[in-house]
Amino acid sequence: MFRPSEFKGERALVIGAGRSGLAAARLLAGKGFRVLLSDSAPIKDLKPKFKGLPGSVEIEAGGHSDRILSCGFAVKSPGLPSHAPVFKKLKSAGIPVFSEIEVALAFSKAGKVLAVTGTNGKTTTTELLGLLMKSAAKRRGSRAFVCGNLGVPAALTAPEAGPKDALVMELSSYQLEDSTALSPDAACVLNITPDHLDHHGGLSAYVAAKAKVFAGQRKSAACVFNYEDAACRRLARRCPSRTLFFSSVGRGGKLNAWAEDGRLAFRTGSLSFTVEPPRLPGRHNLENAMCAGLMALSCGAGPADLREVFAAFEGVEHRIETARVLRGVTYINDSKATNVDSTATALRALAGKKNIWLILGGLDKGVPYAPLKPLIKASVKKVLTIGRAAPLIERQLRGAAPMERTVTLEAALKKASAAVRTGDIVLLSPACASFDQFRDFEHRGAEFKRLAGRLK
Repeated sequence: MFRPSEFKGERALVIGAGRSGLAAARLLAGKGFRVLLSDSAPIKDLKPKFKGLPGSVEIEAGGHSDRILSCGFAVKSPGLPSHAPVFKKLKSAGIPVFSEIEVALAFSKAGKVLAVTGTNGKTTTTELLGLLMKSAAKRRGSRAFVCGNLGVPAALTAPEAGPKDALVMELSSYQLEDSTALSPDAACVLNITPDHLDHHGGLSAYVAAKAKVFAGQRKSAACVFNYEDAACRRLARRCPSRTLFFSSVGRGGKLNAWAEDGRLAFRTGSLSFTVEPPRLPGRHNLENAMCAGLMALSCGAGPADLREVFAAFEGVEHRIETARVLRGVTYINDSKATNVDSTATALRALAGKKNIWLILGGLDKGVPYAPLKPLIKASVKKVLTIGRAAPLIERQLRGAAPMERTVTLEAALKKASAAVRTGDIVLLSPACASFDQFRDFEHRGAEFKRLAGRLK
């Protein structure tokens, strides 16, 4: 656990000048620490990021020199692998390494901390949970903040939260892997499917990272699990806090939330009620809503908050988002689908007839694409492959549907728009990371929307 008082007068090291690293550097400098911000990228690539950094932040670019050994502790940006030489060097020198999440929480006085994780659905669930907690906070005259993996660094937001406020965090496996002392008042594991295996080195390490979201919870806290996910049920048996289950398939019994006759049923403690779900496509969105609802109910929200927020919620950007409808053809931006399971979710949500032009590809993450075969056979007219993973995707999905390598997103959209018919769907749901051609999935999704908007 990071305790600022134990490092008073020490120099702080921040490894990595991404969003989280920059936010951590600003936070620590603002709290009186001298900071060394060290990144392996060349200074010319990093310079634009450094505008506005406090003068007490020293910058090191192009590699990590022995100056890092003069620091009393280090903060690790989440995307960097723990086995990187720089962290071995720090460990050998006895310099403790903390996550940006732990450092942010050390400076936060938040009354309630709610942590969302899982392979897919994290951002939708976090956004929805944030709105639920804001609705509940408004009634009490307090506030709710949303931060974490959805793009707002915890170090930027967590210190603003006071004793009456709630802090809602989306946590990735990268962020959890680096954390050792999390104890949220409410947590969840939405689902577990293979992802980021290239980073973690295997499924067991990935699952172990996810389990950290509840490992440090108190008995009085709550953790929500997907009952239809076997891995989640196994994890729930290890949970030290109160466990709550949701299901989009079953009803009643040991469940605390389920889908019934087009409505969502909730049962926790003395509460028992039903609400209309958010108007979003797919069974997965029912699960996201049930999970967010149970977490919010465990931290002071009520049925009225769920009814009001669910009725108004329209989803999140880059997740099965309609970018444009042109001449009866729907262009859908699902750039957030950075893994195979997420693309499968989109195909199930849009299934109905064989009318999808699917754009797949990007940077491979070490997970087989074969599970997509039956879904592609059922719903996809043609697969257009882009990016570095294209040859691998084509080999593994051979025979599922006609395929064509278009290399770039722009070429894929041009090819699809020239051949589509009324009622067709052009779906960007890549099943891959974006970093071979784009800054991140947001950049990829924004480019898809820009290009779709230019079609005539």
